[in-house]
Amino acid sequence: MVQDGLPMSLGQQLRLTVELSIPAIISQISSILMQFIDASMVGSLGAEASASIGLVSTTTWLFAGISVACATGFYVQVSHLLGSKDTVNARSVLRQSLVSVLIFSLVVCAAGCALSWPLPRWLGGEEAIRHDASMYFLIFMLSLPALQLNMLASGMLRSSGNMVTPSMLNVLMCLLDVVFNFFLIFPTRTFDFIGMEVTVPGAGLGVTGAALGTAFASIAVAAMLLYSLCVKSPELNLVQEKGSFRPTRNCLKNAVGIALPMGCERIIMCGAQIMSTVIIAPLGTVAIAANSFAITVESLCYMPGHGVSNAATTLVGQSIGARRRDLTWRFAHISVLMGIAVMTLMGVVMYVTAPFMMGIMTPDAAVQELGARILRIEAFAEPMYAASIVVYGVFVGVGDTLVPSIMNLGSIWAVRLTLAAVLAPRFGLEGVWIAMCVELCFRGLIFLIRLYRKKWLK
Repeated sequence: MVQDGLPMSLGQQLRLTVELSIPAIISQISSILMQFIDASMVGSLGAEASASIGLVSTTTWLFAGISVACATGFYVQVSHLLGSKDTVNARSVLRQSLVSVLIFSLVVCAAGCALSWPLPRWLGGEEAIRHDASMYFLIFMLSLPALQLNMLASGMLRSSGNMVTPSMLNVLMCLLDVVFNFFLIFPTRTFDFIGMEVTVPGAGLGVTGAALGTAFASIAVAAMLLYSLCVKSPELNLVQEKGSFRPTRNCLKNAVGIALPMGCERIIMCGAQIMSTVIIAPLGTVAIAANSFAITVESLCYMPGHGVSNAATTLVGQSIGARRRDLTWRFAHISVLMGIAVMTLMGVVMYVTAPFMMGIMTPDAAVQELGARILRIEAFAEPMYAASIVVYGVFVGVGDTLVPSIMNLGSIWAVRLTLAAVLAPRFGLEGVWIAMCVELCFRGLIFLIRLYRKKWLK
């Protein structure tokens, strides 16, 4: 109906937004559950093991964010082309993207591997956690090409309106991660099962095992996603017709125009998060571990917002491709309101269940108590955080990434880091999270102002 220019009632628009959002939310939650599982399994090994992952987590997000930006530059083009029913050029962009992102990810992988050993020292980590932190980061970087292809294939399928396949496969990745972790993190152990002694083999690799489990799960699911995209997709399969995989200047130019602002934003944003880690590191191992666990728990709260944002990118992208500005605005408005409603509810749940969630993550009482306190501070920011997440997805859908990226950067550097530097010496980790709460509310407000001014539609 979007592509053919047919009228859509409000009920149909709402239903379509919900139908695309639900699998996207499931996908986002499953991805963060994988981190949650890693953190909770490693958390059982003690605070130092948890802190080793927490120390490099912001840097892994940096490289993952660059990979997301690279993939976005191509799948937004495909969304616009499918909106205008140009499947021939959409498949051409897909072919070029496979080669481009693979080359890009290999270069980034090499750079990350070179940084793996000095990185924990640069971040101010204690000597006791540096080796595990380096190993975790090194294995993550070696698996980055698979993660990059995973992101590209998921984005391409979503751009065609297929939210279910990437969502279900990301859930499978979460399950595979549990299985791999079970055998790789812990040593061989014996359980009593119905009066019988059962021996379960294990590698006993600890933090390294957690990284390997995630890497193996990512590789397996990337292969399945590429098969679904390149062989099974009705709109984008590459089996029906042959074409060149050589990247063209026009395609790369369009991709860079979309991805470069996003990539620079992710680099500088993660640089700000790394600065936050530097601010937190002197507060001690308990603070580092509590911060890491709380970020993972909070991710369960805001990932539904990213799911709605993904749906908004698809709906807005195809509406723009079909030259339907009225429908573009309505989908944007519906998506933003839906995202705010969902994350407000999640914020309430997080406030109530904060002690319980931290108890799942770690047996350390001091880490549990501090983590619960900072989560309850952050719960008040979730509605406006939702606004910034979903509105950003709307802007990505129309290919407008430069100004939103600048807004994100200005907010986190001018507001969050400034406040954190002032409040941390006096209030400790709670001061850092108060600064985060204030900044997220400010960011949501400026994104809503830009959305409702509607200049982005032009």
